[in-house]
Amino acid sequence: MENKAFQALVVEETEPETFTRTVRERSVEDLPEGEVLIRVNYSSLNYKDALSATGNRGVTKSFPHTPGIDAAGVVETSEAEAFAPGDKVIVTSYDLGMNTPGGFGQYIRVPADWVVPLPGGLSMEESMVLGTAGFTAAMSVERLVPGLTPGQGPVLVTGATGGVGSLACAILSKLGFEVAAVSGKPDDGFLGSLGVKEVIPRQNFLENTGSPMLKPRWAGVVDTVGGEILATAIKATRENGLVTCCGLVASPDLPITVFPFILRGVSLFGIDSQHCPMPLRRDLWDCLAGEWKPDMPESMVRKIGLKDLDESIGTILKGQVRGRTLVDLG
Repeated sequence: MENKAFQALVVEETEPETFTRTVRERSVEDLPEGEVLIRVNYSSLNYKDALSATGNRGVTKSFPHTPGIDAAGVVETSEAEAFAPGDKVIVTSYDLGMNTPGGFGQYIRVPADWVVPLPGGLSMEESMVLGTAGFTAAMSVERLVPGLTPGQGPVLVTGATGGVGSLACAILSKLGFEVAAVSGKPDDGFLGSLGVKEVIPRQNFLENTGSPMLKPRWAGVVDTVGGEILATAIKATRENGLVTCCGLVASPDLPITVFPFILRGVSLFGIDSQHCPMPLRRDLWDCLAGEWKPDMPESMVRKIGLKDLDESIGTILKGQVRGRTLVDLG
């Protein structure tokens, strides 16, 4: 088994700060140490994967490297009692795909405490349509409920056509919340198919950002982009409203006063899916396989193979991806 060859996307630094991406053969014996060897069936493409694949040192420090922060597959060998050959499992977050070879290869080897059994209500394919994006959305929703109920008013989702945003919309809608969405893309009915009741163009949403407070509107907010959009959402959050923050694609800065927090009692929660404790991680995957399992219309998912990753990485970096990109390694 140790000499088994497999296909993987490999990112190499051919010259200083010049990176190439090719699908090529690797060997299982080249993988790092770990208790569980997994044959990967599916992965997904995330913005962090695209950063790793283009040489971002804040994500991946050394090359050659195989990105892919998500993986779902079958245990091939295990030195841990908790897992046996043939078990269907999920690995997301931790160091997978960052500095540890990730899910864009047909095999990964990881520590046992990174591995989650695949819940009974999900197929491996469905688990990777969700992936880190769906898990991050679930962490955000978990911060909103049970402190927030559908009768308390609408919940806003920013960056709503992206992976985390679209899945947050779908989960919240499934739970009965009235969902509004901020998007920089034209409204073509996609968000409506996820249960969104109101789509607000990004330029309209930002038109009053000079005021320290805005008319209270949102009972809760799931923000995926940061910057002025997050600041505007907080300013318009109702008394004792709940806001989560998980992204910085717009900006890492938060240009805001303390007024929404001390005059309306707004709470802001940071979401860190990479280091989520394992008991909560398992609970949330069970939720995603059960009552929180979102409806995922066909228009939400684009399926590709390893050979298609190079082009898709460029597309996601340009902000042109809608919904989720599923990677089939079969």
